[in-house]
Amino acid sequence: MNKTWSEILIDDHQTTERVFDAVTRALAGERPPSARLLQQFSSYATEYIDGCHNRKEEDHLFPLAEARGIPRDGGPLAVMLMEHEQSRKLLGELVPLVERFVAGDAALLSQLRTKVDAYAALLKGHFWKETDILYPMVRRLMQPEDDARVLAGIEATEAALGPDTRARYYRLADEICGVAGLPPLSYGLAPEVLAAILDTLPVELSFVDADDTVRYFSHEHHDKIFPRTRGAIGVKVQQCHPQKSVHMVNRILADFKAGRRSEAAFWIDLGPRKIHIRYFPVRSPAGQYLGTLEVVQDVTPIQALTGQKRLLDEA
Repeated sequence: MNKTWSEILIDDHQTTERVFDAVTRALAGERPPSARLLQQFSSYATEYIDGCHNRKEEDHLFPLAEARGIPRDGGPLAVMLMEHEQSRKLLGELVPLVERFVAGDAALLSQLRTKVDAYAALLKGHFWKETDILYPMVRRLMQPEDDARVLAGIEATEAALGPDTRARYYRLADEICGVAGLPPLSYGLAPEVLAAILDTLPVELSFVDADDTVRYFSHEHHDKIFPRTRGAIGVKVQQCHPQKSVHMVNRILADFKAGRRSEAAFWIDLGPRKIHIRYFPVRSPAGQYLGTLEVVQDVTPIQALTGQKRLLDEA
């Protein structure tokens, strides 16, 4: 199935966040990262993040957003444009550091680490704002013909950079992550098996630790009911909800910590789908509160069940 413009841009976000995790982990290691890894990161950041992803938004999505009533001089669109410029400034400072470090100036490692951390932190927050705030706002204002228009613009921007641009840079991202030894999002014994099991469940899972910090979500590389990227990891859960609902989040967490509640459930309509959202306190065998598990499920097919089915359908 062909992806929508927002799915493509969110894929960019998720891929880039994996690259950030890999490179920052490599820079924080006991041994300096390889010259090849840093050169690949510099190329990915310059050519794809700024030279392609940002261009797709600035040349096609943002002008349409402005045409549909989102002002360029204020609100989320102005913030996104400002942060694009901030990221370019940081990138302009980062690339020469990479070049000098690769050329043999090992004394720059600490400075390089600080600059990469700042660049990654800025863009992780930026991606979250786009995914959770700007993109849904634009989708609500779009006319029927706008989706195809933005998608065509994205394809034109990628095509101008050569054949299979997105696939080529996603392969580069995979190579960066492989060289850096980036582990999967799910941790534990046999993490690839655990991650696959959790991603196979017909529900989406998120885990917030005892300090209210987001530590895990499932289905990272799958379509999700509520899009989420690695930028959420390490963020307080209160920052991941609209301000008007933070009081409810805090009440649920307080009840779980105090043992006053063993579940909180909600259900909403998302277009034609009925979405069931449940929260559960996670406790150790001794009863210690470890955090909260969110379980999200599209129950529309379940609501439609009638009669009985006892046999497997014929192939």
